[in-house]
Amino acid sequence: MAGKTFLGLLYAQLNVTGVVEVPEGNGSGVVWDGNGHIVTNYHVVGNALSRNPSPGQVVARVNILASEGVQKNFEAKLIGADRSKDLAVLKVEASGDLLKPIKVGKSAVLRVGQQCLAIGNPFGFDHTLTVGVISGLDRDIFSQAGVTIGGGIQTDAAINPGNSGGPLLDSRGNMIGINTAIFTQTGTSAGVGFAIPSSTVLKIVPQLIQFGKAVRAGLNVEIAPDLVANQLNVRNGVLVLQVAGNSLAAKAGLLPTNRGFAGNIVLGDVIVAIDEKPIKNKAELFKILDDYNIGDKVILKIQRGSEILELPLVLEETSF
Repeated sequence: MAGKTFLGLLYAQLNVTGVVEVPEGNGSGVVWDGNGHIVTNYHVVGNALSRNPSPGQVVARVNILASEGVQKNFEAKLIGADRSKDLAVLKVEASGDLLKPIKVGKSAVLRVGQQCLAIGNPFGFDHTLTVGVISGLDRDIFSQAGVTIGGGIQTDAAINPGNSGGPLLDSRGNMIGINTAIFTQTGTSAGVGFAIPSSTVLKIVPQLIQFGKAVRAGLNVEIAPDLVANQLNVRNGVLVLQVAGNSLAAKAGLLPTNRGFAGNIVLGDVIVAIDEKPIKNKAELFKILDDYNIGDKVILKIQRGSEILELPLVLEETSF
């Protein structure tokens, strides 16, 4: 089973970034379907993607371990990538007998203490399997794009640089997550690893295959970074900086931040809740919007000056 889903993705350099580490380097991945689509982390092929390749360009070399133990190498072309969710889809031209798609489990039914297995390529030691338990659920993983990936799975199965992009499996061999980060002060596993839940993978990957990007529901407004909002004395909620001119948000009357005649800053609307779900910062806004689809109707609670207003709005594909 393990040999059918393991891949070695060979581009990028190790990049130690801090206590919570999302390292680039030799990585892993999973066979998604019989068409040759390969799912891995965005950051595994981050160096190649930073050169702005277009879909269809070769961005990695993939080793597929066949069931008889023979490794075969393939060039992998980019199909789609989503930096904010740290996911990428590649494609190899491999025969059907080599492509054994992963079975995807349900991350929503996981329980703390449940056994799990991580497959990967730690430090270049390929075909490695480690065993542990689910040690935490609904953790926030901060992606390289500065966006929070909600619902993260925490595990004590040993995850090290090279495991990134590989599957986290339940005891039945179903993929419940994609290993993506470790908590470390030394650059190696400290018994706390994180995986993107399969529910997120199932939502994003089909979009990457079909459109080459994630099609995300949003407000089509630019939100001020938390630091900027705090400097402008916005302590609760998110400050609207810009509103796309043709957006539904503009038609609904959401106001952007502007400068007055004297050059002073006139604050735009501050979004403090969506459908009664409170929002304290930018990360919480994106986390809440992840649960919605394009076309969904929501009620924004906004602060406009000293007033608190409710604004009905239809979500659309966001350009911000």
